[in-house]
Amino acid sequence: MDQRRRITAPGGLFRDADFDYEARIMLGAAACGVGDVGLVLATIDRITDGDPDSWFDAWTGLAADLSARGDEALGAGHVDTARWALVAASQYYGKALVFVDGMADQSVLLPTFRTHRACWDRFVDASAGSHVRVEVPYEDRPMPGYLLRPDASGAARPTLVVTNGSDGTLPGLLSYGAADALARGWNAFLFDGPGQQSMLFEHQVPFRHDWEAVLTPVLDTLLLRSDVDGDALVGYGISQGGYWITRAVAFEHRLRAAVADPGVVDVSASWTAALPEPLLALLDAGRKDEFNAAVGAHADPARMRTLAFRSRPYAADTLYDLLTEVRRYQVRDVVGQITTPLLVLDPDDEQFFPGQPRELYALLPQEKQILGFTEAQGANGHCQPTGRRLTHHALLDFLSDHLPDRGA
Repeated sequence: MDQRRRITAPGGLFRDADFDYEARIMLGAAACGVGDVGLVLATIDRITDGDPDSWFDAWTGLAADLSARGDEALGAGHVDTARWALVAASQYYGKALVFVDGMADQSVLLPTFRTHRACWDRFVDASAGSHVRVEVPYEDRPMPGYLLRPDASGAARPTLVVTNGSDGTLPGLLSYGAADALARGWNAFLFDGPGQQSMLFEHQVPFRHDWEAVLTPVLDTLLLRSDVDGDALVGYGISQGGYWITRAVAFEHRLRAAVADPGVVDVSASWTAALPEPLLALLDAGRKDEFNAAVGAHADPARMRTLAFRSRPYAADTLYDLLTEVRRYQVRDVVGQITTPLLVLDPDDEQFFPGQPRELYALLPQEKQILGFTEAQGANGHCQPTGRRLTHHALLDFLSDHLPDRGA
């Protein structure tokens, strides 16, 4: 039997599976230019496995050092260094919060988020006009958006519109395809939608299942801009964004092509999979009071704290309300309306939506492709955290093949 330590397998960085996964995201981001591998590994060494407070302290400590380095570089006129340090600081402040639900003091969430976003804004401001803020009208409160451009020329370019996942950060999207899109001479548009980041933490705007109500005003706003080629808009949904982008293109047909990473058919499946049959029967029958009473009788306090945090973006007061709402997040009823060419990403060991990429691919009625990622490539697991460059080249090639031919 091979006794070598397989660091590509779960548990290679932490025994705690969630800590291990999040650490891999940091390594993948470093491969895409956000931070550095050595910084990530050194920070991992300072974290007590499975301890949320230790995780928070380690990443905020690194982020503070990088923020100071960025400001010092700005003062010295070293703008490239400043931008690298500030975007890394923003990412590490944001990722420091991923286990805040397990911390004894959760009051750190909002001030840390604001520090994270301040670093991001300083990064944008240091771009010499290449990156610009673009608010998107949305109901009673505009969505904050950022059009990242390769330069400040104002030339009309293909634009990658990125739909984030349930708890991802804006700097994290640089390492989820935006940086590689910029390298190809494209724009990338990043934004906080309802239930995401500032819309949730600052304004308590919850998720919504009908993402077409979000994507349509985004595209309306971009199409008014002279630096966006209106015939060359493409879309990408990461993590739970794989559901949202698929749902949206069933109604919104102005994208030339889109990518779901991974393919998601039903968000609720991962929420209900562990429910005992009697509880599932109560949920199916709509017996709210009995369901909540049964859950409360056997509730573990730590799990209930985590549930309260995870349910916050859904604006649900009880587990019954949460699961009832999440069950709306499925595409079976609308997938037949999709005409947009769609690439579905299907990694080995998908832990949140297992089997769903192939299920989505089978349901899609129009031009479609499915692309697998494997452990042999070091690209397994949800959103291929340590296979990001491999992922980006594949998805951007697919999208590029669907852009208008502008000739030689």
